[in-house]
Order: sequence, then structure tokens, then C-alpha cells
Amino acid sequence: MKDLIQVNNLSKTYGKQRGIHNVTFSIAEGEVFGFLGPNGAGKTTTIRTLMGFLKPTSGQALIGGLDCWSQATQIKRMVGYLPGEFSFDPNMTGAQILSYLGHLRGGVDQQYVKQLIERLDFDPAKRFHTYSRGNKQKIGLVQAFMHKPQLLILDEPTGGLDPLNQQEFNKMITEVSTAGQTVFLSSHILPEVEHTCTRVGIIREGELVRVSEVSTLKDLKQSNILIHFTAEPELAWFNGLPGVINVQREQHGHALLITVQGEQQAVIQAAAQHQAISMTTHEPGLEEIFLRFYQKETRPDAIAI
Repeated sequence: MKDLIQVNNLSKTYGKQRGIHNVTFSIAEGEVFGFLGPNGAGKTTTIRTLMGFLKPTSGQALIGGLDCWSQATQIKRMVGYLPGEFSFDPNMTGAQILSYLGHLRGGVDQQYVKQLIERLDFDPAKRFHTYSRGNKQKIGLVQAFMHKPQLLILDEPTGGLDPLNQQEFNKMITEVSTAGQTVFLSSHILPEVEHTCTRVGIIREGELVRVSEVSTLKDLKQSNILIHFTAEPELAWFNGLPGVINVQREQHGHALLITVQGEQQAVIQAAAQHQAISMTTHEPGLEEIFLRFYQKETRPDAIAI
């Protein structure tokens, strides 16, 4: 399967501020690729460069063999794009916006547009300025999907959506991938990427620090589990178990705080064997994960890519 997107040593600087630096990755046709990182990491800068909205300072980005800056017009014909915040004429209705964008595309399958509207539970009769954040996101998704593009580029696509709409979005991604379409989506939400993507690139402070299969993302998860017992527990019950990094006593010796990287099954089973009375798990946010694993002094070539 050939690559649809090729990004080679791509950099974009804003005066003294660095946007992205020497970003390199490729995405195969039909792949669902997640671009993961904290807010401000460089996700949107990368996407805007791919869309031809920003001229790279150095390096090159290609989509379908076309240069993303010099051949941006041709590229936009094959792309369905959702920006980080979708905005439009505030006085147009949702239906008018979709009709206008559909005509710009040279016409779209109206039955498919209707299906997308129904699936996302979107009311196209209201004016854009009356829509909530979630409804603006819905119309943004409909216009990105409606012409069945070869490539979908989606910047934080589930922002503002309720859980049911998020589930429907996941189904839509699975369907377009099965149909052979390629998806590039950015996110700072780890579960979203796990549910939809086959591979993920992780960016921090403008540098791509890791590209890997989604199945390996569990290596990034480090949880703290506080377990209470009726009597004083032994540290040896948990030391040496798979994934356990550290065990320490808490709260007058009747509780243990266990740090686990990856799956928690072994710890849960051991706690049950030793008659634990309560268990509380703290799973860090993505920002915390990045601060822990990718400190400023970490060199990109020190991490498997």
C-alpha cells in the first residue's frame, strides 16, 4: 500500500517562536492516523501546513505526490477538512452553508448529506450564530465528510460533541476507512485516538517524538492505585508484579499506593486475593503523560520511531 501523505523534515517558525521542527512521517492510503499531543504542541501548525495555509520554513509536505504549498489548490479537491474551530457566515442557516459548500465541490450526494445530518442529530434549519459549540462541530463534520473525499484531515474532531455523537463519529471513521479513505486526525484525548486510529504520531513542543502502532500506547499509561486493607499489607504482595513500578505505604500503614505502567489486571487480582476493602485509581491526563515521558532534554533519536 503506497503512502498518501509524506512529510519530510518539515519546519515552520514564527519569528523567534518555533512552531514545528524537522517533522517527518508518512501515512499510507486507507490508514487512520492519529496526531497526538498536548494543546500548543504543534498539531494545528502541521495541519495548516498540510492544507497549504502556511508556507513551510523548510522541508516539504506531499499529499498524493503533490506539494502542499505550491499545489494546494489541486490537493484541496481531494481533501475533506475540519479546522480546530469551524466558523462561517453567522446569518446563514446550516442547510444554506452545506448547500453552498456542496456547490463549491461541484455537487454532492444529497442522500448521503441527509444521512450524515441524521446520524449526528443536527438541525440544519437554524442560523449559524445560534448554534452551540457542539452543533458547530457537527456541521463542520458533515461538510468534511459529505463529498466522500480521498483524505480526511480533522483537527480535534470531537470537541464539543456529547458521548453519543462521539460514538457515532467513531463509527463514521471506521466506515470511511473500510471504504479505503485515509484519515489524519489530531487530538489531545488519548481514548479517542485509541478507538479510531491504527497508528499514532506523538508531538511535543513542535517535535515529533514517537510514531507507533496504537496497540503500544498502553506503554505510555502510568496509573497510581490506592488500595485500602483491613490490616497492614505487605509490600511484597505487589512488588515484582507485571507493570508495577513502585509500591509505598500510605495512611498509617493500612493502604498501599502502587504505581503501574500499562495494564492493571495483575494488581487487581492480587488485591482481591489479599482482601482489599477499597481501590481508587488515578489515571493521569495526557498533558501529565507528556511531562513525565518527554522532558525538554529528551532527544528525538532516543525514542523508537
